[in-house]
This record gives sequence, C-alpha cells and structure tokens, in this order.
Amino acid sequence: MMTGWYSERTPGRSARAVVAMTLLALLLVAAVPVALLAAVVVMLLGHVVGGLALFGGSVLVAGLAVAVAGMSGMRHVRKLLSGGSFSVFRLDGTQYPGAAEPAGSDVPNVVELDRSEYTEIR
Repeated sequence: MMTGWYSERTPGRSARAVVAMTLLALLLVAAVPVALLAAVVVMLLGHVVGGLALFGGSVLVAGLAVAVAGMSGMRHVRKLLSGGSFSVFRLDGTQYPGAAEPAGSDVPNVVELDRSEYTEIR
C-alpha cells in the first residue's frame, strides 16, 4: 500500500527534467576530450578547418548544455523555495528569520554563558 509520503518523495516532472539536463551536460562535457582527440586526428589527415570546427563545435555545445542545465536548476530551486512546502530556517536559532534584532535589545529568554560553562561534544 502506498502512503502519502511516497508521492512527495518521488521527483516531479520538473525535477526529472533538471536531472536529465544535468546528465546531458555532464555527458557533453565528458565528450570534449574525445572531440579534441578526433579533431587532432582530422587535422593530421589534412583537414585543419574541419578539425577546428569539430573541436569548437563540441566546446560550444557543451557550454550551452551547462548553461541551460544551470538556468533550469536555478529556476527549479527558486520554485522550491517560493512554495510553502520547503521551509528555510536560520542556523543561529532566531525566532524571526526575516527581521534582524536591534543591537541593544534585552531579550528575556536568552541565557548568556561564560566561556567556562561551554560543553564540548565529540
């Protein structure tokens, strides 16, 4: 029997697209050294312009794929952060993460410790 948490944990269509774009970008970046080797072989056979075009094209396509994957990933992260299901809290434990405390405020529930009262957990 499937529970509600399972449907929340599986990636949606947008997340799958981001993962697919990232994998494509990684694959194209990994193919750049192979394209360089092929371009050198083509240039040694006398087709210098073809070899340069092969290598330049592979670098251009890999760069575009990385840029598209980065933009789609950032858009996905922004969408996650703007939704109500993903909460972001400050690590310092302040109650209101959006508002800064005044410098000289007396907060009643704060206990200040001396340096000798700190405990170290290892």
